[in-house]
Amino acid sequence: MSTVAVTRFIEAHAVDVWCLLTDLPGRAARLTAPGPIEVLTPGPFGPGTAWREERAQPGGGTLTEEFLVVETVAPHRLVLCSSGAGVDYRITWSLRPVRRRRRGCTAVTVTQEAVPTAPYGRVVALLLGGLAARAVEVALRRDLADLAVAAGATGSVEAA
Repeated sequence: MSTVAVTRFIEAHAVDVWCLLTDLPGRAARLTAPGPIEVLTPGPFGPGTAWREERAQPGGGTLTEEFLVVETVAPHRLVLCSSGAGVDYRITWSLRPVRRRRRGCTAVTVTQEAVPTAPYGRVVALLLGGLAARAVEVALRRDLADLAVAAGATGSVEAA
């Protein structure tokens, strides 16, 4: 299993950041990485909500990913899962209110865990683990930067 975590301080209240995270119709317009987003389940956002989105790949091309919400604790925690070729991914968004410069701020940590589910997934993880981890970190940092812009803020980024 490999894990990548990145934290960014966003100068917005956790409730506002949560609203941005859970706004699927606005997601494609807000983030630079995803292409079209297709919501696969009806109803309000929560456990069981699923969607499909296209994400740009480093070096060109796109990858279509499906996400499923497995846990929500508004406005503090969002857990998603996504299956890949021989690997299952668990993406956890943690929002923690903090005070910075006498203003409301949210420390947002996004963690992606990759668990090989097939023998070839383990081989690929062994061969490309470091390279894949760096690519994931770049993507997570980009998502957090886009989230900060959408919240109308700039913040510092810390690797966790």
